Amino acid sequence: MRFVTAEKNGKQFIGIVNEELNQVIDVKVAEMKMNGTTTIPETMIEVIAQGEECLERVQEIELWVRENPDTDCIYPIEEMSLKAPIPRPRKNIFCVGKNYAEHVIEMGSAKDIPEHVVMFTKTPTTVVGPEETVLNHKHITEQLDYEGELAIVIGKTGRGIKESEAFDYVFGYTILNDITARDIQSRHKQFFLGKSLDTTCPMGPVLVHKSLIPDPSNLSVKTEVNGEVRQSGNTSQLIFPIETIISVISQGMTLEAGDIIATGTPSGVGKGFNPPRFLKGGDVIEITIDGLGTLRNKIEE
Repeated sequence: MRFVTAEKNGKQFIGIVNEELNQVIDVKVAEMKMNGTTTIPETMIEVIAQGEECLERVQEIELWVRENPDTDCIYPIEEMSLKAPIPRPRKNIFCVGKNYAEHVIEMGSAKDIPEHVVMFTKTPTTVVGPEETVLNHKHITEQLDYEGELAIVIGKTGRGIKESEAFDYVFGYTILNDITARDIQSRHKQFFLGKSLDTTCPMGPVLVHKSLIPDPSNLSVKTEVNGEVRQSGNTSQLIFPIETIISVISQGMTLEAGDIIATGTPSGVGKGFNPPRFLKGGDVIEITIDGLGTLRNKIEE
């Protein structure tokens, strides 16, 4: 299933995407029409937290809608405003740094390739959805940069997770753009401020359940700026794979349903060019990952 948080006529709802017909099903409205009652939660985090029970209900609803295609709970996707799948995370987004060797080298040298997972976070206020404008923050930065990444969404609570069991804790995957103010990042040494400017964590357009992504360790990751390919990598190049990331984070820290983990970015970021090619007002960034669609955002002019 491909989940979305969508908005129509000022009202947000949880939907599932029928990509064949380019439509969105409002699952809460559909359940009401199917059963006369509704049990589907209001938010994506609640859907995730309810686990398999909720997924089974959503599957039943989707099947019913397919058998009753004339019901008025199906909307053309172009009539929707898609939000980030989790518009306001409950806590900071976990981010893995230096997780593609070529990116490490373009930002420094081969000797900087890490022996252990490098972590930082972005605040919930950074999150915006597809097609939303990213503020240029030109009063404080001249070096806004893009980073296309695969993001993991955790499906259930766990601590001390073994690598062999890590995928049991995954709900699904989405696309994330870890937009970074490089000058602020450099000035403050720690990544937090340079990574946490408002609107600098676009996510979406969909949250794809893990059942539809059988091999997340072999997904192409492509970033284009104004139609020019800047990044072209594959998750097979991750220094620390998904199961290692989840296990390492969870050893002394509880992961919870709805937590988001960005897995790192391939080479080709703006700072890696000579001279650097930072984002400018009006630039359009499009990040495409196999099976997850394309996340598109524009920098404020």
